[in-house]
Amino acid sequence: MKLISDKILDFYSDLKFAGKLPADIALMNPYYESEEIKVLCHIFYHKYYNDNNPRRLILGINPGRLGAGSTGIPFTDTKRLNADCGILFSGFVTHEPSSVFIYEMIKAYGGTELFYGKFLFRQFVL
Repeated sequence: MKLISDKILDFYSDLKFAGKLPADIALMNPYYESEEIKVLCHIFYHKYYNDNNPRRLILGINPGRLGAGSTGIPFTDTKRLNADCGILFSGFVTHEPSSVFIYEMIKAYGGTELFYGKFLFRQFVL
């Protein structure tokens, strides 16, 4: 049986857009845009989701370009990735206000290990 981490990473690997977009609209998929981001995703999901324990799904909208748009991880900018998740990344520094709010909530819940052991974020663009 596949672990949740592998299911998530398989989803990202298989995610393709075959439609047509208007000339002034671009598709952003950080998982495909950088090998470095792909590595960050693998580290993050294997750290927090390397099991098959049930979790509650939290849906969010409109990923920020400085959060999930730069790390591939919902509501997580590079500052929170380093400071809160303990996943060291020095390629560039991003600060996403929604990430600040989310990680304050995660700290109040009991920290990343406890939170990600119970919850899974997904973000969608509306």
